[in-house]
Amino acid sequence: MALAGSVVLCGPAEAQTMQDLQRQIDELKATIAELKAAQGGAGQSGPMPLAAAPAVSPTRIATAQPTAQPVIPVPTTQLAASPVAPKRAWYDRIKVRGYTQMRFNEIVSGDRTAPDGQSRLRSVHDGSVGDNSNFSLRRVRLVLQGDLSDHVSFYLQPDFATNVSNQSGGERREGFGQLRDAYVDTFIGDDHRFRLRFGQSKVPFGWENLQSSSNRLTLDRSDGINSAIPSERDLGINAYYTPPEVQRVWDRLEHDGQKLFGNYGAFGLGVYNGQGTNRPETNDGVMTVAMVTWPFALDGLGGAFEGQVLEVGAAAIRNRVQPELRTGGVSDTAFADERFGVHAILYPQPIGFQAEWNWGRGPEYDATSQSIETKRLNGGYIQTMGRVKTSPLGPFMPYARWQYYRGGWKALPNAPRLETDEFELGIEFQPTPPIELTIAYARMERREADERRDGRADGNLIRTQLQWNY
Repeated sequence: MALAGSVVLCGPAEAQTMQDLQRQIDELKATIAELKAAQGGAGQSGPMPLAAAPAVSPTRIATAQPTAQPVIPVPTTQLAASPVAPKRAWYDRIKVRGYTQMRFNEIVSGDRTAPDGQSRLRSVHDGSVGDNSNFSLRRVRLVLQGDLSDHVSFYLQPDFATNVSNQSGGERREGFGQLRDAYVDTFIGDDHRFRLRFGQSKVPFGWENLQSSSNRLTLDRSDGINSAIPSERDLGINAYYTPPEVQRVWDRLEHDGQKLFGNYGAFGLGVYNGQGTNRPETNDGVMTVAMVTWPFALDGLGGAFEGQVLEVGAAAIRNRVQPELRTGGVSDTAFADERFGVHAILYPQPIGFQAEWNWGRGPEYDATSQSIETKRLNGGYIQTMGRVKTSPLGPFMPYARWQYYRGGWKALPNAPRLETDEFELGIEFQPTPPIELTIAYARMERREADERRDGRADGNLIRTQLQWNY
């Protein structure tokens, strides 16, 4: 065909007739047949060089008269253009995931009940710790997240296990939906090191507070750290920055399967309403928060520290908050709510340690004056844990934690005082990747979060949780 193209192109295409083209094709066929015969007779194994095409009279082509017959277009050889990948629409980048936690708590001994005015064994984190309680759904979360563009992403998370109190006869209703997170991230630069977050999201105070409940080893957060931001979230704007060397260490830990706190930046700074999750602002002030955390790879210290990572950090809050009143509405007075906290985590490889503590002042009900006042507070926890990656029962992590807190709980009516001493011993199994089973024993000594009840209750609990991830 290449020979045919070279002959056809010798003269003007419009001067060629069907008879001329056919005659040229016949001559080419005869030449090709002669070449094949010559090659076969010579017994050559390699390709024969091409012979020159027979001459075609340019005069004959040039003087050919055009007829009414259509002109056959001369085929040309062109390279096919590389296919261009279609740009993905933003809705093709949405991911849907979530998790559900089903619990069973049993008070095996202690102050399950108490007379009026005396504390009962209760927890501010789990409403199913109490008298005559069995199974409960602690969390039912559904997460929608995705990239709206290369520099903008969104995150939306409701919870369908919210409880609503103050029903008939004080009965609590369960299984209501509540907004937890609704924010958008805007990344400055192509490396995504720096981002601005707008909306309702977690407040960067406390390593454990930022860690997802789906990823946390213990069943509940500690009273001392969580009392700073009881719902972990508020509405506002914050900025996060993560240097490349920090991101490399976190990527290494994630690849190893460690339970991280989530990437909230090595440096975080934010401003929020300060009243808590899903509550309207009540004053013109804002809550300001700052946090820094830094992971140190300890490989250079020798064989015993090979693969180990120590993460340390600190955070601070400055706020003025108006607690809800038991008589209705919120306090007319805005109380100082200021804290400073520190944290340290040695990731389990295979043994690890974790500790946090915070000090400050905040609103607390005073029984003597029968009013809310600004008072001192402090509390935190110390925890040790192990990690076994493989076993006949799958990966598992045993842990032990002691926690302590003395101070107000601003998220409940009249900001009641908490006095917490608790020891928890547990183990988490993962028989298959989507399933996590936690079994724990807890020795609790707590003051009930109700200013109308005095003293502390104590008791022993067996607690279990089944979590399935999707």
